[in-house]
Amino acid sequence: MRSVKIDRKASQPRSAKAGRGSARASRGAPTAKPFGRRRPLATNIVARAFRFVRSWFALHRLMLTLTLGLMLLVLVAALFIGGTVGRTVRAVNATIAAVIDDAGFGIAQIHLAGNSRTPTQSVVAALGFELGQPIFGADVHAARERLLQLPWVADAEVRRRYPDDISVHIIEKLPYALWQSPDGKAWIVERNGGLITTVGIGEFRRLPALLGTGGAAGSDIIEAVATHRAIVARVKAYERVGERRWNLILDDGVIVKLPETNWTKELDALEHLIIDKGILERDVSEIDLRSPTQYFFVLKSGEKKNEPRGNAA
Repeated sequence: MRSVKIDRKASQPRSAKAGRGSARASRGAPTAKPFGRRRPLATNIVARAFRFVRSWFALHRLMLTLTLGLMLLVLVAALFIGGTVGRTVRAVNATIAAVIDDAGFGIAQIHLAGNSRTPTQSVVAALGFELGQPIFGADVHAARERLLQLPWVADAEVRRRYPDDISVHIIEKLPYALWQSPDGKAWIVERNGGLITTVGIGEFRRLPALLGTGGAAGSDIIEAVATHRAIVARVKAYERVGERRWNLILDDGVIVKLPETNWTKELDALEHLIIDKGILERDVSEIDLRSPTQYFFVLKSGEKKNEPRGNAA
């Protein structure tokens, strides 16, 4: 290790060293801050007074804001209750409507098409439009939804035709049959069994008649019977039994009981009995085709008979 030799400087007077040391100490040492000293009394009073005044103004400013807000709310409520706001809004709307109408954008006419069974007045009422109403404010989507609530309307299209026309095209439901519900009401129904209306039944007396719970959806049996001329000429009604199977009620009161399954084949058997065996010329009141091996008959006298298939009466 190499040592470094430092030459001592010539000694100076002790008083000079002391002075130099004190100078160095005064330059290098941080200035001491007073600790634990109390501020003058006057300064504390002023600070407290300032803080009090500031908090007082802050509190009263909050109270003032709340008071003004409450007054404004009461004023608005009073205007609404008094009808002032409503009258003002209506007046503005009327002014805007008048300007739009003068510009040629008020509803001047409504064109209807497709409504043969739906009265025109019912369509107009459902649309909810008024002549002179601004065409821009006509809610065609809501109008279409209201049209779909009418009994005969299956679908509808409502369109604006600028500058001043509303075009309405209606597609109506197709009547398929008459259904007598269990509560005795007669309904006009669609092919899928959808109910249309109970009004104006007399106009549709020639439609096929359906009876019983679940009988409204009877398109399958109606169309199957329609392919058998000897049967369809004599069928008066189709009765749904227990929501499982069908009875045919013939025009002379004879009841034909069909099975739950494979009933289409029994229509062929029934037609054979009518044409080849003249069964309806006999004194029968009921023909039961539910057995795969025999025919069962009930005579009007109440007597019951049965015959093997292929050897009927």
